[in-house]
Parts: sequence; structure tokens; C-alpha cells
Amino acid sequence: MPGFTLAPALHLYAAFQRVSALRPLQRLVRTSEEKRRPRRIEAHAGGGEAQDRLLGAGGAGLHQRARIMREDGCGLVPTIVLGGFVPDATEQVFLLRRMLRRSGDIYYVNYSRTGFSLDLVLAQLADLVAELAARGQPPVLLGVSFGAGLVLEFLRRQRLAGAAAPLSGVILVSPAGCVADVMAAGRAKPDTLLGRAVQPYLGAEPPAASAIERSRTIFARMFEAGAQNKAALKVLMSPTELEQLRSAVLAAIREVSPTGAWERVAAFRAMPEPTAYFSPAILPLTEAPALVLFAEQEDGVLVAGAPTRFALETGLRAYFPTGRLGRVSALPGQPPVQHASLIFHVFEFLPPLQTFFGRLRAARLRRAA
Repeated sequence: MPGFTLAPALHLYAAFQRVSALRPLQRLVRTSEEKRRPRRIEAHAGGGEAQDRLLGAGGAGLHQRARIMREDGCGLVPTIVLGGFVPDATEQVFLLRRMLRRSGDIYYVNYSRTGFSLDLVLAQLADLVAELAARGQPPVLLGVSFGAGLVLEFLRRQRLAGAAAPLSGVILVSPAGCVADVMAAGRAKPDTLLGRAVQPYLGAEPPAASAIERSRTIFARMFEAGAQNKAALKVLMSPTELEQLRSAVLAAIREVSPTGAWERVAAFRAMPEPTAYFSPAILPLTEAPALVLFAEQEDGVLVAGAPTRFALETGLRAYFPTGRLGRVSALPGQPPVQHASLIFHVFEFLPPLQTFFGRLRAARLRRAA
């Protein structure tokens, strides 16, 4: 019988150390690339029948229209990013852009700061998907937290309409698909930080100014919580990048109007729990490849028994027949991965995302051959 040895553990520890040591190098490569090819994000002048029809009928207003921004990529598999309540999509995937650009253009759906219409955002999404598919570039939908709920609702409505959105894939990161995911029914006081931020907006009118400021403080703390480890941030980003990111995120928190925040929460309330449409009349939502990622520590945002998480963890293949589900964890000794932490835990999220996009690119090459 072989004797006990620490060699495997030490080898694994060394591997972890090498991964950590590579991070400054990866930052250097990214920032050098940015100097050679500065980030260019431009407004996408897209329109289409779905949103024109809705606006023409008075179903929504222009002040509720999302701003869709585009960043050039070098492939034929574009990605449409829908972020959470905050930050904007352009900041949500700030450190993932280099990877996403390898597959194709990136389209950022940045929600209006003065209003929000669930119908209009989904109409804009339908028009953009149709536009890209008409070019022979069916996109990947990448939804984060509340944005993942929008993706689920988009797919549900497409199925109800008897349509199938032409997609290359679907990615849901820490999906929050309904208000019951962040606020347990029957509880007088919310269990989660996001629940406390959302609660004042559940009434029939926008809340009082003091409640709005408390909510803004909570969102700011949720972002700043990841900024406590200064050493880690210096490894992830340059000082200039960090200041740009922080300024943009806090500006979004500060500038969303009371009506804009209230209407975002109203949309969240309007989205049904995924368990409510567990039916062969609607499912599967899409046959496209899907990836669902939950963080190892979701309980700061998602309540125990969150309906969306329960539905996807127990019935993933009913919703997405070719779907894969993963749990993103930190390396031993590192801070745990939090809900939708694509900025501060980008290296933990990168491996499953890179694998997913690699498979999509390979599948496209096989079809082209």
C-alpha cells in the first residue's frame, strides 16, 4: 500500500499559485491591447417592426426605450448582453469583453434611466435578434441576474406566439426571473440585500425620497463590497480602468430616476415564476445550446427556494434540452463568488464561458465546412 504523501496537494496548490500569478500578465495583455485598439462603443441605430408597432399603438413611450450600444468583434457569433438592475450592460461584462469579441460583435442593452417598459425592451430584443439572424449571425443572449429574467420572459413569449427565436445560444448568469426570487412570500422583512432595495418600489406609486436614497445606498454597497480587497483589484484592473468602472457604476445608481427604478421593479413583478409555465405547451424555451451559472454564494440576493433557481436546477433539460448547469466557486483561500460577480470574480466565470463559446465557434465552422 503506497504511503501517504502531500505531493498531489502541493502540486494542486502550485497550480493555483500559477493561475494567480498569471493574472497581472493577463491584465497587462488586456491593457496593452486597449492602447493599440481603444474601446469603441457606438449607439446601434436599430429599429424594427415590433417596437414600431408598440410605440405606434401607445403601448410604451420613447423615454422607456433602452439604449442599444455596439462594440465591434472579429467573429460571426454576436452576443447581446442584458445586465441586472445595475450596473449597465456595458459595465456588467467590462472584463469579459476581450473574450466575447473573439466570437463576434457585442450588443449592450442599457436600460433607460428615466423609465422602463417590459414590453418595449422585449420588442427591441426581438427586433435585434431578427436583424442579426437576417445577416446570418444568430446571436447569443447573455442575461445577468434581472437581465437573465428578461431573457427567460423573452423566450417564453416567443413560444406563446408560436415562434422560435433564431439563436446561437443562451447564457444565464445568476438568473433572477421573478420577484419571488429575491423576496420570500409572506415575510414582512426581506431576507436579502436586493429584497430590501426592491421592497420600497412594490407599491402603486414611486416611493418617498428617503426610501429611494436607502435603495441607492444598498446598490452602491453591493458594488463596493467587491471593492474591499484593494490588492485583488489592482491585479484585475489598472487604476484608470478601476476609476472608469467605479464612476460609471455609481453614476448609473445615482442617475436612475424614481420612476425608472419603480418601472424596472414593476417589470420584475410582471414576470411569472418559471415553475408556473412548466408545461409542454411552452417548454422547451429553445433548442439552442444553453449555459446556466449560479455563484457559490447566492444567498445575499436569492432567497432560499428561489423559484427560478429551483426550476433550472431540477428541470433544466425541460427548459433547455441541450442546457448545461454549473456552480462557479473560488479557489481555496479566496473570497467566495457572489451573485452575478462578473467583475470581481471574472477569472472564476471565464472557464465555463470560454468553453461554451468555443463549442459555438467550432459548431459554426463545422456547418460552414
